[in-house]
Order: sequence, then C-alpha cells, then structure tokens
Amino acid sequence: MDKVVATAQEALADVADGASLAVGGFGLSGVPDVLIQALYATGTTGLRVVSNNCGVDGAGLGILLAAGRISRVTGSYVGDNKEFARQYLSGELLVELTPQGTLAERLRAGGCGVPAFFTPAGVGTQVADGGLPWLYAPDGTVAVSSPPKEVREFDGRSYVLEHGITTDFALVRAAVGDRHGNLVFHRAARNFNPLAAMAGRITIAEVEQLVEPGVLDPDEIHLSGIFVQRVVELTAEQAADKRIEKRTVRH
Repeated sequence: MDKVVATAQEALADVADGASLAVGGFGLSGVPDVLIQALYATGTTGLRVVSNNCGVDGAGLGILLAAGRISRVTGSYVGDNKEFARQYLSGELLVELTPQGTLAERLRAGGCGVPAFFTPAGVGTQVADGGLPWLYAPDGTVAVSSPPKEVREFDGRSYVLEHGITTDFALVRAAVGDRHGNLVFHRAARNFNPLAAMAGRITIAEVEQLVEPGVLDPDEIHLSGIFVQRVVELTAEQAADKRIEKRTVRH
C-alpha cells in the first residue's frame, strides 16, 4: 500500500515516447511542475497531452511544448502561450479544443468507466457539426478537422455525444497526500487535478506535504488513493516554488 517513490525520475521511468498524459492544473495553479521538469529531462517525446491549457511560455507544460515534445493537445483554453499558437498555426501541433465543462466531464467519465455521455454544450456549433481545425498544413490550409458528432434529442432538447477520456498516465499536484495516495488539494489548485488523476491508468502525484496513513480525516480527502499509483514527496524548496501567471495588485 505504500505508494511513495523516491524521486520524480523514478516515478516517470516507464513513460515512453508517444504516451498519453492527463495533466492537472489551470493556468499555473496546481500544475505538477516537478514532474513536468523531470519528464523534460528524460527526453521523452511525441506526447499526447490532455489538460485544460498547455502552460505558458517557459513554465508548466510550456517547457515540454517549447522543446517539441508534445504532438497533440486536447484542452479548452489556448491562453497567452505564443509558442502554442505558433506550433498550432504552422502545422506542428494537433489541437482538439473542447468546452471546458465538457473536458472536465470527459475526464471524470473516463475515470469512472463511463464510455460516453450526452451534453447540450456545443450543440449547433462546430463542436457538434464538425469542421474545427485540428491540424494545419504548412501552407495554412486545414489538414485535419474535427468529425461530426452524434446529436440526439431528449425531452425536446438537443444533446451532443461526447466520449470519456482515459490516458496512459496522469500527472497531478496536491497540497497534502499520504502513503496510500489519498490526496488533499488547496483551493484553486483543486481545479482539474482530481479529474486528471481519475482518467490516468497510472497516476503520479507530487505532494507538498507527505503524511502517514490515518492522519487525514476521511471527510477531508478530495481524491481517494484508489486513483493514485505513485506518490512523490516534494522538498520544501520545490513546494514553495509557485509562479503566478498574471500578478495583479490593489492600490
């Protein structure tokens, strides 16, 4: 039951080229930076990433993106990542954009063994009708576009069929975790982390504070250890190293 792994490098040792990854975080909040940096150091490439966004220039998943290690992104927010935009528009990156709530439910559904579900989000748009540019050709034309999805009516309202997501691995960050993999997230860092963890067949969690089993009140646990296979304890310096995507101040 002890799922603690000594180092991030050891925890990521079996992540191969072309692996699919669900990665927690929203902007730079709750991003598993230590695991991402360790994955960068391995040289693994051709990664297929599912995440709300792909980090920012020079941070989060943006590190792997800038190195050309990511081949496909399924996400809901492009943000201010200039390198992401450049790779997408130049045909270097396949991008599947999906409504944010739909992405969250696709991850949750995959983790719960639900293969597909119907949602009203996207009905009457290219999300349902198809035609969203997934991959551009070098000349700027669309090389791959999204396919149409099944639309069905329930109680007089139209809904589009969306598929659950499962990935080879998931990388998440938690404020507190125990040796059994039970996790607690801090405020906004909770965002997509529990959902990404559910979707991964092998989930690796970096935790800012490691506690012994039984310390966490069961009512305080946000994610059960059943969804987590490996735990990496961060150093005090790693736990404190948190960037703010857009700093705002009040006069």
